Amino acid sequence: MLFTSYGFIAFVAVVLVLYYVVPKKTQCMLLLAASYFFYAFSGLWNFAFILAVTVSCFIIARVIARMKAREDDTVEKNRDAWEKEERKAYRAKQKKRRLRVLVLGVIINIGILAVIKYTEFAVTNVNSLLSLFGVNKISVPSFILPLGISFFTFQSVSYLIDVYRGKTFAEQNFARFALFVSFFPQLVQGPISRHSDLANQLYEPHKFDGVKVKFGLQRILWGFFKKLVIADRIAVAISALTNTDNNYGGAYVFVLIIFYSIQIYADFTGGIDITIGIAEALGMKLAENFNRPFSSRSTKEYWNRWHMTMGNWFNDYIFMPLSVTKPLLKLSKTARSKNNRFMKGLGKRIPVYTATTVTWFTTGLWHGAAWNFIVWGMLNCLVILVSQELEPLYRRFRGRFPKLVASYPYHCFAVTRTFLLMGLIRSLDCYRNVSVTFASWGSMFTSFNWGEVFGGGLLGLGLDIVDYVIIAVAVLVVFTVSKLGEKRDIREALVGKTALSWTLTGLVLMAILLFGAYGTDFASIPSIYGQF
Repeated sequence: MLFTSYGFIAFVAVVLVLYYVVPKKTQCMLLLAASYFFYAFSGLWNFAFILAVTVSCFIIARVIARMKAREDDTVEKNRDAWEKEERKAYRAKQKKRRLRVLVLGVIINIGILAVIKYTEFAVTNVNSLLSLFGVNKISVPSFILPLGISFFTFQSVSYLIDVYRGKTFAEQNFARFALFVSFFPQLVQGPISRHSDLANQLYEPHKFDGVKVKFGLQRILWGFFKKLVIADRIAVAISALTNTDNNYGGAYVFVLIIFYSIQIYADFTGGIDITIGIAEALGMKLAENFNRPFSSRSTKEYWNRWHMTMGNWFNDYIFMPLSVTKPLLKLSKTARSKNNRFMKGLGKRIPVYTATTVTWFTTGLWHGAAWNFIVWGMLNCLVILVSQELEPLYRRFRGRFPKLVASYPYHCFAVTRTFLLMGLIRSLDCYRNVSVTFASWGSMFTSFNWGEVFGGGLLGLGLDIVDYVIIAVAVLVVFTVSKLGEKRDIREALVGKTALSWTLTGLVLMAILLFGAYGTDFASIPSIYGQF
């Protein structure tokens, strides 16, 4: 059920009405039923996976919580009888036991994701190696990827880890926990919520609040504007540019970088706007996932602003724990103990650089079981690590030319540089083939067809002048709204200005109805991040 389908719109409308009609104590049960109903559209067999994740995490979290409760109770009973060292030793032993249970839970749930999402990729690569030695190939299994499995698995695993760390409580009610895992607005593309942030909002009753409902509906409408007017319309040109039969190279690759950056931003942020808008209309607040990423002056800043809940997840559950593991710290200490400047420098970098590399490799693999995603992740990693190594030079440059660095032209240069670099790396997502992508990059320096592209070539990509004007104006509108909303939410600024608020809302709705990409000339396009 696509977010932009008539069926989904009707579904959300019915849920919203029923949510404020049913008794308050049954609201969360209504949401659970609605979420499972929504999930049924992805295939009834997929319930096996979401239920397996839900049941396993629910049970294991309760086991961990009970172990911790028994530990605290035992320590309290023996507070006078045990010495400090005895208590410390007992707690360390019990912590290891809880850790083993946690590891079991993580293996079960990440294992389900790995088998479903990565088995075909792994076996295909093993077969490629076997063919070099003339060994018979292994039959390649094929699985249909369940809707949102990466999102609900990561969200559930973070819950397990947070229960182990004592950062959230272990849910005692299975239905409530099932709702946390399956809450339908965020199933398709996130954001990846934390139990401590979302659980109480899901379970507590909500009275009808006209302002929140209006704000939610306005944000939903804004998401539809981005998705239908911009993302789905420009997708036609991107499809033509990435069709290898058309052999578009040279300046067309530059056009693709710009177009796909526009599409994925409008598509992903539009979907997140719809998700957050639905939750807001239900009286809940989900975590923001974007903070004007195309205003970033560096790659590091960009990834602090783009898909923020995913970045925070990888930072909190992979990068930080890995960077302080005993083996890495020991290796770092050994290297720094050498009477050698190079080894000392290497020793300082080992924990952070190893954790960064593993984190970005995992991030690439999370996006898809294909080499183009892995290469995409490692290129981002390379850029970040090189930037860290060059930071002393950047510091000297900023110190020597402070006025230049603080100037608006330099700001525009830094933002444009980051935008183009991220777009270039992101084109791996478009071509879905590493060698084809690299060849396309090379053609930008060997095929000088700029006159052809901007002399009429753009009109051969499936879009006409009217389409380009609609896209350009819509992008300008999104940019303007983004700039105006830097200091204050525009919806809040319009509170009390009823006529202006409804006029702007009506204009957005009219733009969607008049210029939205739907009908016989446009196919229904699933969200880009829905595939992950």
